[in-house]
Amino acid sequence: MIRSFVSRSGRITASQKKAREKLWCQYGINLDKKVLKLEQIFGRSNPKHLEIGFGMGDALISMAKNNPEHDFLGIDVYNPGIGHLLIELEAAQLTNVKVICADAVEILTDYLPLESLDCVYIFFPDPWPKKRHHKRRLIQTEFLKLLATVMKLDSELYIATDWQNYAEHINEVLETTPLFNGGFADRPDIRRLTKFEQRGLKLGHKVWDFKFHKK
Repeated sequence: MIRSFVSRSGRITASQKKAREKLWCQYGINLDKKVLKLEQIFGRSNPKHLEIGFGMGDALISMAKNNPEHDFLGIDVYNPGIGHLLIELEAAQLTNVKVICADAVEILTDYLPLESLDCVYIFFPDPWPKKRHHKRRLIQTEFLKLLATVMKLDSELYIATDWQNYAEHINEVLETTPLFNGGFADRPDIRRLTKFEQRGLKLGHKVWDFKFHKK
């Protein structure tokens, strides 16, 4: 499977770097080639949610705050975003979020238990706008087949993009994937508007949301 992201170093602030060093042991998950025991990690058997590519973590924080009875996993490789998320987790004293720094495909393939997730979120994945790069887009048939293996029956998949061409691509791929049903949807209450998105909406940019269920 072609990697859908490019590792970005970005400018990490002193506070983000400190959080990455000091708080990882509290919120981070270290991988050791064993399938993750989610109930053991969170200390309970509550519903499990996964956000792939959480960016700066704003949506993840909001969802975890508003749903304390649910547990949330976040996967990303962007160190400034991870640092920011860890700072916010400590400030909010949240205990229902764990963070993984790795390629999501690797986690889905080797670490997540089969049929263990109740909900998956993929908000604003890299659109790879140039046609020659479309093959690098995350939402592809092969990826969806892999994702379906770790999702429970009738679990939910939420996707959002602000690129029309990618929205059309997502809709086409999901329509031809027999493992899911659903389609375009209104923005769910769980997806918090980011400052970037609010700015874009004021400029007339459009956002396409999707909601699917695993069959």
